Amino acid sequence: MANSTEPRVLAIILGGGKGTRLYPLTKERSKPAVPFGGKYRIVDIPISNCINSGYRKIYLLTQFNSASLHHHITNSYSFDRFSKGFVEILAAEQTLEHSGWFEGTADAVRKNFIHFKTQNPTHYIILSGDQLYRMDLKAFMDSHIKSGADITIATTAVNEHDATGFGIMKIDNKQAITEFIEKPSVDVLKSGKWEIPANARGDLPKDKKYLASMGIYIFNANTMEETLDNDLTDFGKEIIPRAIKNKKVNSYVFDGYWEDIGTISSFYNATLDLTADIPAFNFYDADAPIYTHMRNLPPPKINGAPHIENSLLSEGCIINGKSIKKSVIGVRTIINDGVELNGVISMGADYYENEERKAENKTSKRPNIGIGKNSKIAKTIIDKNASIGENCRINVDGNKYPDGENKLPNGVYFYSSDGIIVIRKGSVIPDGTVI
Repeated sequence: MANSTEPRVLAIILGGGKGTRLYPLTKERSKPAVPFGGKYRIVDIPISNCINSGYRKIYLLTQFNSASLHHHITNSYSFDRFSKGFVEILAAEQTLEHSGWFEGTADAVRKNFIHFKTQNPTHYIILSGDQLYRMDLKAFMDSHIKSGADITIATTAVNEHDATGFGIMKIDNKQAITEFIEKPSVDVLKSGKWEIPANARGDLPKDKKYLASMGIYIFNANTMEETLDNDLTDFGKEIIPRAIKNKKVNSYVFDGYWEDIGTISSFYNATLDLTADIPAFNFYDADAPIYTHMRNLPPPKINGAPHIENSLLSEGCIINGKSIKKSVIGVRTIINDGVELNGVISMGADYYENEERKAENKTSKRPNIGIGKNSKIAKTIIDKNASIGENCRINVDGNKYPDGENKLPNGVYFYSSDGIIVIRKGSVIPDGTVI
């Protein structure tokens, strides 16, 4: 029989809004569904953290471009009938009580209580769908229960520069959060009021003096219902600051790697860091694997590319290039003779083109899906199913473009963000194109 003293934990992953900071990768998919690390999706990270921690009742809340996410979840996560585990998507829906969209993170949870209560949880873990980290959520829960807190917030130590972009917590000697401030100025921080107490610092780096909210929370179930019995819409900006005033809210200091990958530049940098000799986030961890869709694809086939350095090659790739440096190559990527890649994220393809389709491409002078002969590409994200022609040069000639959508004289559209070029999903880049 199950131990009645064990907490009944329900994990809720917040799928986020329109994902404008990750546009155009979110043009046709939600943030959690964005491909990551060659073969994964971003949502695989929080789901895997839950599974590895023994929490297998997982709801994913979303409302924008959810078709791709639904497809991935359906094909990836299926528990046996005896475990009673599930990963289920709850999209915004109209009911007799609610007729609108989710208005924020807290509103999304509130509107789904009718589904959550059927699981009779004692605790909720709230997780973000666009963060990169590996956390033992069981240890997080144990700390919460031991403290006797109503709410526990996962926090990470940050330096003065980064602190201005987060919600910062002030804690006492017993890890209780006494005050909260959203995105404080440097002048406010220099007062010293918001620094971590000396006896709570442990082995934290000296320059990281402030505790930032990671947007990861544990609520006692009755506390969750009580704090959401209002019209407030957002956890970070409204629910948590109010709760600190009348509830016992504790901090759980997480000292592992954590990265918000909600922007193009942070997504690009975090992905390329996977190619380091010892990456900050390690997929090669036997004790805490990252789960995803198991595809029936052959291993990568390398016909050429005499120089491959610090790169990840996913299954189903066919490589005939000249050199691949510090790049992440997604599933089914086709790289032709003479191709040079440096700092490139290729998300690959959803399918292989058959010979009939290739013949049609040749007749219409359309490149095949993949990267054509002798093309040179650097500091670029190539979204899925893109067709890049022969002798193209992308981000290798020092050309500068304004952030946002750009159009070349030949009619080719592309996106630029912080010097990173993004080739949109399904784009066709003709032979000889220079970006």
